[in-house]
Amino acid sequence: MNTLIIGKNGQVAWELMQTRPEHINAVALGRGDIDITSQESIEGAIETHKPSVIINASAYTAVDKAESDQENAYLINTTAVELLAKAACKHSIRLLHISTDFVFDGSKNTPYQVNDKTNPINVYGASKLAGEEAIKQNYPQNSAIVRTSWVYSSHGNNFVKTMLRLMSEKEALSVVSDQIGCPTNANGLAKHLWQLAEQENLEQVYHYSDLGVASWYDFAVAIQAIAFEKGLLEKKIPIQPIPASAYPTPAKRPVFSLMSQSLVGLKNEHWVSRLNNMLTSQEK
Repeated sequence: MNTLIIGKNGQVAWELMQTRPEHINAVALGRGDIDITSQESIEGAIETHKPSVIINASAYTAVDKAESDQENAYLINTTAVELLAKAACKHSIRLLHISTDFVFDGSKNTPYQVNDKTNPINVYGASKLAGEEAIKQNYPQNSAIVRTSWVYSSHGNNFVKTMLRLMSEKEALSVVSDQIGCPTNANGLAKHLWQLAEQENLEQVYHYSDLGVASWYDFAVAIQAIAFEKGLLEKKIPIQPIPASAYPTPAKRPVFSLMSQSLVGLKNEHWVSRLNNMLTSQEK
């Protein structure tokens, strides 16, 4: 099975290549290899690599920057997704697309189900939702949208890496404690995406994150505790919980974006366990 992974420089694409099953051929393409805003470029990549599956792990993910850069956010998160969907449909290629918990407004206090009403409250979420709709309209029969949340990896830039850097540089930290969701290690997500690549029948939308629930404050506290235990940090610093109102950002965030688990089949793990595994791989 030939698989084309879009978004070579991102966390999920990197983990997909690390976890690739031996019987699957996979190539990851980045900006220098393919222009996903060009139908001609997409067709060229399909002609060259002849995939039976495309996994779109590319996205405009700068949530705050998107508020003032709407054109580019929609170009990558919507227009490019529509072009990929049309090309996948034309060539009967399975399409797996990664979306986000930010398609919800956070007004619930129980986990979001796949069929719950979407209502994004920032440009990033709106552009990702428009990308979902483009897939549903152009290629509903052999595609799947996988919504995930708070993704991190041992590769690339993410909350875990940022916290480790700040904890080593600063004497104290303040972290938002009233935004609730769940961290997701991209390694586990990648393994579940490979399962979907070969699954006979697909649902249109899946929810996948690690197990459990957390605030960003909870996440930061766990990062410090585990990293200190493993010798990745020389000292512990005070971490102060603060409300989101004390840390204003250009983009509003949902206060609650925990999602139900609908992508099953492989054993999932609690987010603390997955964080521990990731930081173990970073030990000196």
